[in-house]
Amino acid sequence: MILLEAISRAEQLRKELKYHNDLYYNKDNPEIDDFTYDKMMRELEDIEAQFPELITPDSPTQKVGGNAGEKFSPVTHEVRMESLHDSFSFDELRDFDRKVREVVDNPSYVVEPKIDGLSVSVEYRNGVLSRASTRGDGTTGEDVTDNILTIKSLPHRLKNAPAFLEIRGEVYMSFESFFELTKKQEENEEKPFKNPRNAAAGSLRQKDSRITAARKLDILVFNIQQIEGKEILSHKESLDYLRSLNIPTAFYSKYDNIDDVIAEIERIGDTRGDNAFAIDGAVVKVDNLAMRAELGSTAKFPRWAEAYKYPPEEKETKLISVEINVGRTGVLTPVGIFEPVLLAGTTVSRATLHNIDFIREKDIRVGDTVVIRKAGEIIPEVLSVSRHGENTEEFNFPKLCPSCQSPVSREEGEAAIRCTNTDCPAQLMRHLIHFVSRDAMDIEGLGPAVLEQLVDAGLVKSPVDLYRLTFDEIITLDKKKDKSAENLLAAIEKSKSNELYRLVFALGIPHIGLKAAQLLCQRFLTIDEIMKADVESISSIEGFGEIMAQSLARYFALESTVELIAQLKSVGLKMTPSEQKKSGVFDGKTFVLTGTLPTMSRKEASKIIEDNGGKTSSSVSKKTDFVLAGEAAGSKLTKAQSLGVAVISEEELLNMIQ
Repeated sequence: MILLEAISRAEQLRKELKYHNDLYYNKDNPEIDDFTYDKMMRELEDIEAQFPELITPDSPTQKVGGNAGEKFSPVTHEVRMESLHDSFSFDELRDFDRKVREVVDNPSYVVEPKIDGLSVSVEYRNGVLSRASTRGDGTTGEDVTDNILTIKSLPHRLKNAPAFLEIRGEVYMSFESFFELTKKQEENEEKPFKNPRNAAAGSLRQKDSRITAARKLDILVFNIQQIEGKEILSHKESLDYLRSLNIPTAFYSKYDNIDDVIAEIERIGDTRGDNAFAIDGAVVKVDNLAMRAELGSTAKFPRWAEAYKYPPEEKETKLISVEINVGRTGVLTPVGIFEPVLLAGTTVSRATLHNIDFIREKDIRVGDTVVIRKAGEIIPEVLSVSRHGENTEEFNFPKLCPSCQSPVSREEGEAAIRCTNTDCPAQLMRHLIHFVSRDAMDIEGLGPAVLEQLVDAGLVKSPVDLYRLTFDEIITLDKKKDKSAENLLAAIEKSKSNELYRLVFALGIPHIGLKAAQLLCQRFLTIDEIMKADVESISSIEGFGEIMAQSLARYFALESTVELIAQLKSVGLKMTPSEQKKSGVFDGKTFVLTGTLPTMSRKEASKIIEDNGGKTSSSVSKKTDFVLAGEAAGSKLTKAQSLGVAVISEEELLNMIQ
């Protein structure tokens, strides 16, 4: 490559990498997979190695890709949170070993899985979790302490702890939690996260820690950044010590030569489908900490560690047929049925084809040979058509719903094609499952199997019918005994007094999730007010967009919706909030809670504040009235002091309400 070509290509790569960095680190919405990104980064590194004069301070090769966002308070890392250099072949790993041995004698290595999540720092002072932050750009991250505290596996207090301990780990979302979350997102016609890494990052960076808690995040710790009061000499010793403190770490092994290291990396790769979490590679680290200090770091990477990245597995298979599934809101989703193929440790025989636009763009036809892979090693996806089958024809969506034979339609500006029949049987079953779910009406005992029995028996044709069920009808169901029938009727009766937002969410309105339902019911206090609201007034709610507002207005304008609400009223469902907005000494006051309180939890303190008319927030600003600070209060206390916000103790809070 000549210099002029190198200048042009390097400029293009920097531009593309910065664009993808922003999507990946700051927006949690990548457009390309990690392997493609890593290859682009490697190409830029090779150009800059050949032409060092082209290296710029802001090059993606010289800095970590993320930035500290504006939603959270900034945290400056005393120990820089470095990235890792990637290898894509075992020859490159042997080259890494050679470079290490040129500096130090007889190194040993620790091999760990590379968790595909979000890197964080967690600090303990005198055994109390005092602060947690994201990596950001490696030097400055975001304070996410409240959200880290929702991770159940991470201790909030340590026994026999050192005076100060800073650890680094990877926050991740398990496959089980990821599938549970994306299922809900798809049911609510929200854009689902593409993989567990993006789901974890998006969940950890929520302003409302209650949302984070509901996402069931987890963490595995892989390094001690700083420690006071104890001497640690090796990496394996540090991981063993973390385990003794009940801090979760990933599995790890120690080896004395690179061949054993490579064998372990192959073993991890072969069994990665057995883990409860996603991994995208393996990490090799020099064990001895004194050797690490001698090896040092580049501007971006430590010279004592290397990441081996597993390539995404792609295979060809034949598309046998396309199955059309009807969703809860009537959306018709095409699902490709393939000749079974082993991919990333599991047998794959079906994958969503998303919508008609996706099928047209890739020109997918029944009988084609297609290339598939698992996105993020999790969800099967069709990448491309390898070759068309003989005499194949363009695929066309059915004009009638496959479930009820009613006409289907496609609204302007939407990719989705929907069944026009709100009483469609396929929609009914999915709608009922959503209606009784935990976040909606929360009717215990009404699982999919029982609902299916009720529908098959002709006892339930709409959610209203659930509230008309009798003891004699329920007892006729298979395996239902007197006590279980009574418990089910009691659960149905109890759900009538649920908060209004639960009912709104249970209705299954397109684009309206649980949080949107809560915001809506804070603005409009009765179902009648909601039904009368126009697009403009709904759009004025913070967090609502034009699409959400139009969807609500359309839904409540339907005659079938008006009839459904009237019937739900007639069977006794509450259509107003359980409690009107409380007033008290904290009317109009905003509190931020930080640190560990002496006698009560933050949840208990928040309830006291809200019971007396106040509200709580997760971040400190000029609009904050009081910061309630406990032991080991972190950056929120510092920010409050810098802004001149009043700082009070638990005792002062209790005195104020008296």
